[in-house]
Amino acid sequence: MSNHPFSELNLSPAIANAVAEMGFTSATPIQAEAIPVIRTGADVLARSQTGTGKTVAFGIPAVECVDPQASCVQVLVLSPTRELAHQCGDEIRKLAKHLSHVKTADILGGGDYRGQFKNLQSANIVIGTPGRIMDHIRRGSLQLGQLKMVVLDEADEMLNMGFREDIEFILEGAPEERQIVLFSATVPDAILAIAAQFQTDPVHIAINREQVTLDQIQQFSVDVPMRQKKDALKLLLHYYQPTRSMIFANTKSMVDELTELLAEAGFSVEGLHGDMKQLQRTNVMNGFKKGRISILVATDVAARGIDVSDIDYVFNFDIPKETEYYVHRIGRTGRAGRSGTAITLHCGRQQMYQLKRLAKVTKSDIAELALPTADDVRQKAQTRFVDGLAQQLSAAPQEQYTQVVAQLMEQGHDAQTIAAVLLENSFGKTLEQLNTLPTVSSKMSPRRDRPEPFVSHARDNRSEALLVIDTGWEDRITKSHIVGAIAKHTGIKASDLGKIQISEAFTMVAVPEELRDKMMHSLHGCTICGKAVDVFPMEGQIPPRKPAKARPAHNRGDRNHRNAPGRGARPYKKHSGQHQAHQ
Repeated sequence: MSNHPFSELNLSPAIANAVAEMGFTSATPIQAEAIPVIRTGADVLARSQTGTGKTVAFGIPAVECVDPQASCVQVLVLSPTRELAHQCGDEIRKLAKHLSHVKTADILGGGDYRGQFKNLQSANIVIGTPGRIMDHIRRGSLQLGQLKMVVLDEADEMLNMGFREDIEFILEGAPEERQIVLFSATVPDAILAIAAQFQTDPVHIAINREQVTLDQIQQFSVDVPMRQKKDALKLLLHYYQPTRSMIFANTKSMVDELTELLAEAGFSVEGLHGDMKQLQRTNVMNGFKKGRISILVATDVAARGIDVSDIDYVFNFDIPKETEYYVHRIGRTGRAGRSGTAITLHCGRQQMYQLKRLAKVTKSDIAELALPTADDVRQKAQTRFVDGLAQQLSAAPQEQYTQVVAQLMEQGHDAQTIAAVLLENSFGKTLEQLNTLPTVSSKMSPRRDRPEPFVSHARDNRSEALLVIDTGWEDRITKSHIVGAIAKHTGIKASDLGKIQISEAFTMVAVPEELRDKMMHSLHGCTICGKAVDVFPMEGQIPPRKPAKARPAHNRGDRNHRNAPGRGARPYKKHSGQHQAHQ
């Protein structure tokens, strides 16, 4: 990302000091491009994602255009949510810290009208949500006759939330000679329609996705059964134990469901969406920012006002509807030079294609991640506990505790029993909770057709060995489970593996000859999807095939015999005079 010193923007001393006090030395790309254009008075249509510094980009010109001799509202900023409007107001007040003539008023839904009436009497910059702004206009407490600039922040979200009529009402009440600055993360047709209706020859500014770096974010996807998505989410949270994380859902009702579910499971969690009362939303936001809450479940709109730099995990419980939303979500982690992890849950082939499209558009590598089993979670928790205990043992214990141990040993108790009882007291409850974790099976349907002959084509003329793992699609195993288990227990990368073929009772894997022994030794006795497995060389003894389950007979003439039993025959459709099975 290019370096744009604020000194090149010819800021006044008062604003330059305020910017320095805010900790900014260089302007972001949107600030460097937008500030000079907005200063000219031209209408602007800027496309830039959340977290790129848009507020300062329009805040500096907004503060600069205020005439200290005019006692009226000169700048109006519209934001989709109360949190964003409040955050925007705070940023503008910081920019105007050394300009005593700049007076702001936050006009938000849920706030006290009397206080807003009083603030509007002296304000020359008003920041608010469309509904409450329109209300004050109708009451006559907000006059727009002397307005110089109107800023629409997060315009796409305002339209998504149904504020189009409110926005049109407000803009129609503004003077003809006014500047309209429109910032939006996406530019759908509805945004272009607003621009065409109210802006005059707007200058278009676009910050490319490449300028919003995702390099610090590891992106993964997990294939889970639709009915077990919530159980899968719990397994992921238990396994990775994030210090601070966000979970995104597409609907308010799902935010409530997940919040209740995770709270019952013992997690420190709160939800955030637009139907909550303002005081409740403020308390949740403050609790998350200050670390009192470790998990925040939110919708895309509600999360727009969150600015926390140390989120280590982002979970997409639902795949976002728009590509930009995906970037917004995962961009909550990996900030301020830190690394982060984003995990997306997907179900079925259609959602898999959605993820592939997201990866292509964002130029990202979204790797398939094997879902940890309940056994994996328990083992990981025990490892964490042992590592923490070992670290404590490296320091000398306090004398009062060694005296207690000595006293117990004098009573005939041995040191090993004492330690075991103490461990049970400190780790037993956690272990009991983990013993109730659900088993999440693969949602992939077992293959009912005859498997193709296994042929491995060695890459780069390398010598490959064929190994057999005694688990197959009868145990609901998929390739992602096999690859994940190999990577976890052996460190062998997926790129080093050859062909993988899963049959009913076992799986054949092609590996480089030099890695054969390592893989056999490391995978011996490990668990895949809750089942302990063993590995055999292809030339050795292959485990006996389990008897096939009885299947209903199918007429060879019925082309639906390839489908899984129980699905029933599908009707034929007629195309161009020929009968074809509806696949």
